[in-house]
Amino acid sequence: MRRMGFEELRERIERVLVRLGEPPERAALGARLTAETDRDGVRTHGIARLPRFAGWIADGLVHPGNTPEAVARFGAVERWRGHRGPGNLAAHAAMARAMELADEHGLGMVGLADTSHWMRGGTYGWQAAEAGYAALCWTNTLPNLPPWGAKSPALGNNPLVIAVPRTVEGASAPVVLDMAMSQFSYGTLAAYAARGQALPVPGGYDEQGATTTDAAAIERTQRALPVGFWKGAGLSFVLDVLAATLTGGLATHDLPPDPAKEVGQSQVFVAIAPGKLASVEDKSMEEMSRTVDAAIAALHAAEPVEPGRPARYPGEGVLRTREESLRLGVGVEEAVWESFVKLESSLV
Repeated sequence: MRRMGFEELRERIERVLVRLGEPPERAALGARLTAETDRDGVRTHGIARLPRFAGWIADGLVHPGNTPEAVARFGAVERWRGHRGPGNLAAHAAMARAMELADEHGLGMVGLADTSHWMRGGTYGWQAAEAGYAALCWTNTLPNLPPWGAKSPALGNNPLVIAVPRTVEGASAPVVLDMAMSQFSYGTLAAYAARGQALPVPGGYDEQGATTTDAAAIERTQRALPVGFWKGAGLSFVLDVLAATLTGGLATHDLPPDPAKEVGQSQVFVAIAPGKLASVEDKSMEEMSRTVDAAIAALHAAEPVEPGRPARYPGEGVLRTREESLRLGVGVEEAVWESFVKLESSLV
């Protein structure tokens, strides 16, 4: 793995996005979001995704100049259409609008239909929590997860993000859960398969129907294991139908099963303004931070399985990786970098 400065990485991504047809201002935002994903250690969803994103554009599935628009409003709730523009830009705009609605109503929700892959889902939880909002967002996906008791994929692994704002010594240090409904995302499976490395716990089924830690076998069977077995499968289903009904968009069974054509998703973004719960906003945030700090202290005090390695809260590892990346440089796997450079060269 190589390391490089964050600004250098961001600038090179921005140049690629401009060459792919994104207007300069939008390319700058898209580059920042992508570089931050690698900076935070979510390497399966940063520059590793750009060659596939370029393919969607080349095939006319994603339209770089298209921006989302509101098509319906009712109080604190809005419905938007993404017009199949870049998914991370549409998602960022939808969460920003949900935060504006939360300022007015205490809670805001934007349902986004007809969009494209949002890249790292946690991005929008961090976006809200670092601005002082609690947040909940999720997306449906193409069918890539079998219902419990079935062999063929009929559910999506439908990522879910929950974020809680928190400050430590004046700096933002939120709690952010970013999870797929499969034990491992398909990006993570691909990364393990490329390295020839076994998964740390079983992540799906092989051709014989046995649970396995072989990521490549799971990719072949498309039988990823839902988190919590039947519970994860059930949660995936309700997230899908709720997203489709709230947005007026497509459900998982409507989406093309081919990852190379994965567009048209339905996504939901909810923001909550904690300051609206108290007469003095600063006091409300202080109370929230105290509550979260106490919960984290209790979690860290639990007896660890391995001495010296206490349990971590969601987002704690991201904060550590972010600090390391800014100090030492952003880590990029060699194979991913080679693919990115190849894309760069093809666009000159």
